[in-house]
Amino acid sequence: MSESKGSWRQIIIFLLLLTALSAIFNFLILSSHKLRGAEGLYVMGITWCSGLAAMATLKLSGRKLCELGWRWPQSKYAFMSWSIPLIYVTIAYAIIWSSGMGGFPNLDFMQQLVATMGLHASPLISTVIYVLLTGSLGIIGIMSRALGEEIGWRGFLLPELYKKIGFTGAALFSGVVWTLIHYPVLIWADYNSGTPTWYALICFSVMVMSLSFIFAWMRLKSGSLWTGAILHASHNLYIQRIFTPLTRDTGKTPWFIDEFGLVLPLVVTVFAIYFWRRRHELETTTAA
Repeated sequence: MSESKGSWRQIIIFLLLLTALSAIFNFLILSSHKLRGAEGLYVMGITWCSGLAAMATLKLSGRKLCELGWRWPQSKYAFMSWSIPLIYVTIAYAIIWSSGMGGFPNLDFMQQLVATMGLHASPLISTVIYVLLTGSLGIIGIMSRALGEEIGWRGFLLPELYKKIGFTGAALFSGVVWTLIHYPVLIWADYNSGTPTWYALICFSVMVMSLSFIFAWMRLKSGSLWTGAILHASHNLYIQRIFTPLTRDTGKTPWFIDEFGLVLPLVVTVFAIYFWRRRHELETTTAA
C-alpha cells in the first residue's frame, strides 16, 4: 500500500472511531438533556473521544504514540498559545462593552462570587481574586479536557492532512470535523447562550473554522500538540469563566457574546486571516 493511500486509510479509521465513540457520550448527554449531566463526566468523556480515536488508530496501523507531537513547545510558542485567546477575547468583549451590546460589570455575578470565594470580602475584592486565580491556576484543570481533544485534532488529524493537502486544506478539513462534532449537543442539548439554534450554529461554526487556522499554524510551526491544548484551554477559560459571566445583559446581549454570538467569531476571523497569510513560514517546518 502506498504512503498516500495508507495515510488516507488511517484518517478514515480515525473518523469512524471518533464517530462511534462520540455517539456513546452524545447519547448520554442528550438523554440527560443537559451538557453538565453526571456532574460533567459526560462532557469529559466526549472531549477525550478524538484523543482515544487517534491513539487507537496509531496502534491499529502499527505506528507509535510518540508520533503525536508530545514534546513541549519552545517558550515563545507556549506563551503565544496562552496569550492569543486572551487577546482576541479581550478585543471582542471590549467592543461589546463599549458599544452597549453588553454591559460591564455584571453586579449579580460579582455578588455571587462573595459566597463562592468565601473570604467575607467585598464583591470587588472577591472578583479581583477570582479573576486572578481563575485566569492563572484555572487553566490547569481545563487543560485536561482540552488535551483529550487536541491529541486527536492537532496531534493526529491535522499533521496527516497537512502531508496530503497542505496548510489551507488541512485547516479547513480538520475545522469542519471539529465543528460538526459539536453539533449534536448544540442542537439538541443546552450548549447555547440563549440565541436561536440556527443563529448559534452559524456563529459557532464561523468561530471554530477560524480557530482551526490559528491552531493549525501554531501546531505546525511549533511541532507540538501542546500548543493546541494551551490554546484550547485558554480560549475556554477566558470566555466561559471570566468574560461572559462578567457581562451584563442589556436586552439583546446573547446575540453578541460568547461562542454563539456575533462579535467573537468576527474578531477570531481577523486573527485567522493573519495566520493564514503567514502560512509560507511553514514551508520549512515538518508536520510531525
